[in-house]
Amino acid sequence: MDAFNRFRIWVLTIFLIFQLGYGFYLPGSYPHKYVVGDFLNVKVNSLTSIDTEMPFSYYSLPFCKPLEGVKDSAENLGELLMGDRIENSPYRFKMYTNESEIYLCKVDALSADQFKLLTKRIDEMYQVNLILDNLPAIRYTQKEGYTLRWTGYPVGVKIKDSYYVFNHLKFKVLVHKYEEANVARVMGTGDAAEVIPTIGKGSDVPGYMVVGFEVIPCSTMHKADLVKNLKMYEKYPSAIKCDPTSVSVPVKEGKPIVFTYEIEFEESDIKWPSRWDAYLKMEGSKVHWFSILNSLMVITFLAGIVLVIFLRTVRRDLTRYEELDKEAQAQMNEELSGWKLVVGDVFRAPTNPALLCIMVGDGVQILGMAVVTILFAALGFMSPASRGTLITGMLFFYMILGIAAGYVAIRLWRTIGGGDSTGWVSVSWRVACFFPGIAFLILTTLNFILWGSHSTGAIPFSLFVILLLLWFCISVPLTLVGGYFGAKAPPIEYPVRTNQIPREIPPQKYPSWLLVLGAGTLPFGTLFIELFFIMSSIWMGRVYYVFGFLFIVLILLVVVCAEVSLVLTYMHLCVEDWKWWWKSFFASGSVAIYIFLYSVNYLVFDLKSLSGPVSATLYLGYSLFMVVAIMLATGTIGFLSSFWFVHYLFSSVKVD
Repeated sequence: MDAFNRFRIWVLTIFLIFQLGYGFYLPGSYPHKYVVGDFLNVKVNSLTSIDTEMPFSYYSLPFCKPLEGVKDSAENLGELLMGDRIENSPYRFKMYTNESEIYLCKVDALSADQFKLLTKRIDEMYQVNLILDNLPAIRYTQKEGYTLRWTGYPVGVKIKDSYYVFNHLKFKVLVHKYEEANVARVMGTGDAAEVIPTIGKGSDVPGYMVVGFEVIPCSTMHKADLVKNLKMYEKYPSAIKCDPTSVSVPVKEGKPIVFTYEIEFEESDIKWPSRWDAYLKMEGSKVHWFSILNSLMVITFLAGIVLVIFLRTVRRDLTRYEELDKEAQAQMNEELSGWKLVVGDVFRAPTNPALLCIMVGDGVQILGMAVVTILFAALGFMSPASRGTLITGMLFFYMILGIAAGYVAIRLWRTIGGGDSTGWVSVSWRVACFFPGIAFLILTTLNFILWGSHSTGAIPFSLFVILLLLWFCISVPLTLVGGYFGAKAPPIEYPVRTNQIPREIPPQKYPSWLLVLGAGTLPFGTLFIELFFIMSSIWMGRVYYVFGFLFIVLILLVVVCAEVSLVLTYMHLCVEDWKWWWKSFFASGSVAIYIFLYSVNYLVFDLKSLSGPVSATLYLGYSLFMVVAIMLATGTIGFLSSFWFVHYLFSSVKVD
């Protein structure tokens, strides 16, 4: 009772802290209150395109630069790994102050290299990504009566043989009036803004929160002679008409480009917690929800049937053996073949036992990371509003779960080796370096390709050093700690003795590995619909947010992988094939083969515009990295469930 009371007090204390803060919002960050006239600074992210999948810096193109110079914004590890490079921009607004014909700058006459690069980026359909108060700029277009939503706007457009740059931007900022006068007020416009209470003096000053950021790009004709003496943010001498359906003067080599913009504020009924709704309304969302629900129902029903039939079969066999006396059992053993005949070989050590233990340990680490990360994302701690937190969280949980990887791998290794703990340090080291080593090899190769292309997607050398330090200073020691506890823990005792001479496996009617490879189709059926939306989020720039459904699909995948592996292990034992260790691992792990084939299919049929061998190589490299991780995680589920089943099955039968 005392423990319960202490827990209740802790919960109440945390709740009061959140209430006193008045700014806690689970999926995003604190709301910023701006008074009329406060400056709003727009930031720029990397230029992106679904045509190449290689991000580039915004200032790699001849755009206007801010007066104070280009500065990087605060970035977390996840943002850097995703290729985001958030920087300040020359665009700035005054809260609730409409302005038009604002002169930004005149870019010097385009050199041959600048013109070539600019036209190349237009051909590759690169998008400019702007951010205001953590909201990406959104663009609305009409097509066949439907409203389409896009984040960012194109660098330009090609019509016939001419290239046009969108040199005038029409912004619309949606604001919502601050409703609570006593809520903490955020002073300033930067990321490091200070939160101070507004109770008392000045608390009645009306303020607004940014709840929407829209942009309309236009190509307009500007006369370079009119801006000779103009400075940034001064008014352009003549009226500017922004018509997104028409273009004006094409860009040419040796000609300057003049940039302007206008800003309009509009009060909206959208409240601050709902401001991300516009970004989360994916096209075809009804199909998305229906397909996932349908898939969940079908797979759950199918898995239930397999489980019921399987449990009834095993229980019938156990009951049948238990009801017979010893003489009848001996006679039955002579007459029948089946899983009981391999009792002296079922726990015989597999080939390459150390490699199996290493892969199972890494699989536990990856699976645990996936479950915890998706659970936190489903609870709202890693929403799209918090850029890079998903990747950062994955790295953090992966490193922490090195303890579980070392413990499981070493305890399994001791179990297979008969309890001998010598050499556990070497096995722990290999656990800590097996999957990270594969990931390091793949990502380093891809990084050299990105470096050669001058893409912001390339990991900087300093970040490489940080990742190596995280690997060898945190992940490896934690894995060794887990291995130490695994070496101290008692090994799992086998319920039966293993014969000295291996039993000969009867010839099979069909290749057992063919059945193992085909077993991956059922786990693949649980996730292929969700896989489409995940791939679309990664490669098509769509926002993925249904982490609740993803968590359900993950749990269902774990159940189906376990059941598939159990069924195949039981089938192999029934035909006196006692080499079940590796087959149970790959029975569920073979789903990775189908995911890789699906990735190739997605590349061919959905990413038709992906241009060049470099982009295809990057896509296939990242897909291979993902597939290896999935193979280790799903294979571990199958092996551990089969190991438990075999141990339970033979410990439930009386064997002389």
